[in-house]
Amino acid sequence: MTEKWSQDVTERSDALDLEEGVFTKDDPKEVAKSLKRSAERSERRKADPYASAMSMLTFYINRAGKGLDAKQKRVLEDAKDELRKLFGREPEGN
Repeated sequence: MTEKWSQDVTERSDALDLEEGVFTKDDPKEVAKSLKRSAERSERRKADPYASAMSMLTFYINRAGKGLDAKQKRVLEDAKDELRKLFGREPEGN
């Protein structure tokens, strides 16, 4: 159980109701779209949709993602940029 605590958080967190398999998708745009949908639909989140989606993605990468292969970690890192685009949060000059 102790090595699966992060899975428990992603499944039962008050942050978002995630679509099954969101972190195993191989397209960063699809990961970002799924997280955006989940964040916008959630009535349990405590922050705005962008912050909730980004927090869940970052949490997964940092905690549950320790065992990720390099390709999947890159997909999830790229999904951060896609989330920024979807929410209109791109830094100036991009």
